[in-house]
Amino acid sequence: MSEARTLEAPSKHSTRRTLNVPLNRVEGDLEIRVELDSERVTDAWSAGTMYRGFEQILKGRAALDGLVITPRICGICSTAHLTAAARALDSMVGGQLPPDAIRVRNLALMTEMIQSDVRQTFLMFAVDFANPAYSGDGLFDEAVRRYRPFQGETVIEVIRQTKKALEIVAILGGQWPHSSYMVPGGVASTAGLNDLLQCRHLLDSYQSWYEQRILGCRVDRWRAVRSSNDLDTWLAESPDHRDSDLGFYIRFARQIGLEQLGCGYGNFISFGALDLPAGTEVCGLGDCTTQLIPAGFARGTQIDPFEQDLVAEHVACSWFEDYDGGRHPFDGETRPCAGSAEGQKYSWAKAPRYAGLPAETGPLAELIISRNPLFVDLVERNGPNAFVRQLARLVRPAELVPAMRHWLAEIEPDGTFYTPAPPISAGSGFGGTQAARGALGHWVQIADGQIERYQIITPTAWNGSPRDSAGVRGPWEQALLGTPVRDPANPVELGHVVRSFDPCLVCTVHTVKSVHSLVRKKL
Repeated sequence: MSEARTLEAPSKHSTRRTLNVPLNRVEGDLEIRVELDSERVTDAWSAGTMYRGFEQILKGRAALDGLVITPRICGICSTAHLTAAARALDSMVGGQLPPDAIRVRNLALMTEMIQSDVRQTFLMFAVDFANPAYSGDGLFDEAVRRYRPFQGETVIEVIRQTKKALEIVAILGGQWPHSSYMVPGGVASTAGLNDLLQCRHLLDSYQSWYEQRILGCRVDRWRAVRSSNDLDTWLAESPDHRDSDLGFYIRFARQIGLEQLGCGYGNFISFGALDLPAGTEVCGLGDCTTQLIPAGFARGTQIDPFEQDLVAEHVACSWFEDYDGGRHPFDGETRPCAGSAEGQKYSWAKAPRYAGLPAETGPLAELIISRNPLFVDLVERNGPNAFVRQLARLVRPAELVPAMRHWLAEIEPDGTFYTPAPPISAGSGFGGTQAARGALGHWVQIADGQIERYQIITPTAWNGSPRDSAGVRGPWEQALLGTPVRDPANPVELGHVVRSFDPCLVCTVHTVKSVHSLVRKKL
């Protein structure tokens, strides 16, 4: 968050004002506008201010071009886009991928997740703990020591360690970001013994650092935390737990009241991810038998199966040419229409809905839908607040690393990683997966060997959507309601709420010139 800008000064007797807040540290360009009454948010609008146009770029290109172009949508989650693009084409050609090809695909995607989770927590979210707004709090000096931008002890360690971890993707896929080694039929690479040994060394090193620095305990000990009471016991059990970055996060977040911020709707969506290959010892989370991360839709903690036919996108408040209601992505259109900036439309993000409902996605959604007992308990007690949402992201690597170790051990060096697939001349395919930030879907239609339609729904489109055709707010618009803002010139509380969703606007939405003359205040 860089500046708070007052759009409407309150009258002499009014406590109402409108605040326009450009947020940085969100992977792209995001602007939040809120109405305040008595320094509490009464309404909110989320504006993605960047148009990318990848769906238009892909039209008319060869069927396989999406495997090269879509990973360039984002330099943070390019493996996830490649995965979704490959899965969409896999669904057209049919057949079974070699088990080790599935393992290689999974390992690359999981590596992207586990490094992104700690990067986002400590390079983007926890930076706000060092905000001068908390200078009077007892833990502030320690927060500055840990999380000051570019200088904090944890910040420096996170940069070093995550950079090393990403070498796993480079070894398996040739490069990161923007890899293009997944193809219909498997992967266009072969993992030899030396490759696998290098990956194991890198994963061992990352796990050791994550356990010592972030968790303060072994992964197995953390996974034994199954309730809110267990969490309190774990925190008090050892100085290593209390003084770890996880322990400090819990203590600081509770001190500043993050459990009371950012509740939202309580609807969750996961497309599922990480197929279980034949012969693996890895079991799915929860009761899932086909994927490590299950697919589903939850209202609170009540879970229904996921059906991609129930996904639709609305554009009533988005800078695209109108159509009635919501459309399924196979029928969707992406026709920019920025001339409506002064009217009802206010964002380049579309508004995805599931069965007509807004839904949040991300690590918390995954853990709820996989029925993780700790997070089910936390949400049933206090709702899906900013504290539990960020906690889910910080500890998700503890769920993924054990499976990564198994799959690395199971791969046969120089084995079979590709089964020839027929050319794709026509068809429709859906590729769904879980990116670091949540549910990611690619819908593609091919005719005469060329892409006729390509629609992408990103996690931030779910979380940061504008209002839909019925005027219903997007998830973090809703989550902002009721947020207290102690100092409108430094609205750090808004940053806590929005960043708990891990925004990535580069995936979702050219800069639009501001039409307001604004008072700027440094935050």
